[in-house]
Amino acid sequence: MTNTPQAVLAPLSPAAIFLTIKVNETAPVAELRDFLASIPDITKDVAIRDVTGSVSCVTGIGADIWDKATGLPKPAQLHPFKELSGYGPVAVSTPGDLFFHIRAGRQDLCFELETRIMDELGKLGKVADETVGFRYFDARDLLGFVDGTANPVGADAADSALVGAEDDRYQGGSYVLVQKYLHKIPQWREVSTEEQEDIIGRTKLENVELDDAEGDAQKSHKTLNTIEDEEGNEHDILRDNMPFGSPGSGKFGTYFIGYAGDLSITEQMLERMFLGDPRGKYDRILDFSVAITGGVFFVPPLNVLESLSA
Repeated sequence: MTNTPQAVLAPLSPAAIFLTIKVNETAPVAELRDFLASIPDITKDVAIRDVTGSVSCVTGIGADIWDKATGLPKPAQLHPFKELSGYGPVAVSTPGDLFFHIRAGRQDLCFELETRIMDELGKLGKVADETVGFRYFDARDLLGFVDGTANPVGADAADSALVGAEDDRYQGGSYVLVQKYLHKIPQWREVSTEEQEDIIGRTKLENVELDDAEGDAQKSHKTLNTIEDEEGNEHDILRDNMPFGSPGSGKFGTYFIGYAGDLSITEQMLERMFLGDPRGKYDRILDFSVAITGGVFFVPPLNVLESLSA
């Protein structure tokens, strides 16, 4: 691989900010490209202030702004988020041209990096969504279950998350799909632990995987998110989901973020969740979690991002 990946494979962090930007139509091309090319240096400037802080930032670019932002051929699978509906829950598609996944060991470092990015952005765009995430106990979501258990590790993580040698120009890049979910916590608490476990497909306390449903029976969240090809080979994505919430406002949720070298894997997972497998038997977690955003971005290799400057 001649390209250098962005920090897609960075370890799970205690703190994160997920920032989606809508670029202004009047944004000058040269200024926009200079801004994007400056993100690695801005990140370094913050990271050097605490070398133990594990500061990183992944930059993604959406389909609608790709040509203006890069002037490069569009990655083969890059397209706007496809809304999914028809069987009850809806996977909405929401505006967003640029995406920043800011991670660090402390929230103040995330705050500082976001501040620097917004200062540099200036009048080029405005915030479409800003979500502050946090690691909750032993990597649990606010529904009480361990999240991200199925994540690939080591070489498998790179194989799953990064574009491979089949695309010379963008090898080392990644397709990132993001959704922001709001949880209906009071309704979820009314459900017995046993039924919650059936919905998720794992035990709540020990995080032990439960047997898959057979035939056309209602499948669990875990089973619907397991993608296998005709030969029975399982295909993974790399998740770095995080809880967010405000007890004062009564809003709680999960920010889903999935990196993949093959976007169709992530999209198959969502289709199975929102449309059902078989059709109509959608993921029961969606009775308690509502998707309020949806976006797709391509994370170019680091050297490609840095080369955008005029």
